[in-house]
Amino acid sequence: MIVKTLGWVDYLPTLEAMRAFTAARDADTPDELWLCEHPPTFTQGIAGKPEHLLLPGDIPVVPTERGGQVTYHGPGQVTAYPLVDLRRLGIYVKEYVFRLETALIQTLDGYGVTGLRVAGAPGIYVRPADPGAHAAPAGPTDPANAFKGLAKIAALGIKINRHCSFHGLALNVAMDLEPFGRINPCGYEGLETTSLDKIGVFTDWPTAASRLAERLSAQLTP
Repeated sequence: MIVKTLGWVDYLPTLEAMRAFTAARDADTPDELWLCEHPPTFTQGIAGKPEHLLLPGDIPVVPTERGGQVTYHGPGQVTAYPLVDLRRLGIYVKEYVFRLETALIQTLDGYGVTGLRVAGAPGIYVRPADPGAHAAPAGPTDPANAFKGLAKIAALGIKINRHCSFHGLALNVAMDLEPFGRINPCGYEGLETTSLDKIGVFTDWPTAASRLAERLSAQLTP
């Protein structure tokens, strides 16, 4: 896998470049991983509901063909776009999502943070009150509130075209979280979001991006 660190780039030209790369690739095209940081941007998934955009204000909203609802990209976030031929990897979409989440969990583990999955809600979550805890929460799980005690630290949104992936995932490293309050993140009203710095982990963008790239490359190399 070829890893390309794009750094600070506008969202829309990056999206157009991903589309062009995916449309032009063939069975021999090497997979690539693009790492970048976007200016403040809301992106809306293909089935996104407008009611989840509460008060976007001066932040642009870009409609996309990825799955999922609305999310936010902004400074202090590592956004990773794996451009991968799933047929060459020998996996399907469900396994691909599992591997993306595994790479995020492994990256967080390297910082002493326990990343958690929530069934039916792609992405990775942490316990802000005890981010390094491995034990299951005490007491019964409330099925009506699967996010109780959790905050989302990484989001996923992918598109598969001719067995090839684009769009990807975003890990919150050191962010101003205010824009997440202008939306229902990923379509969930009241879902708390966080970033590494808010749970006591202080690292810089290049380090976090490099660690995530290492784990994604390991998960997505045949």
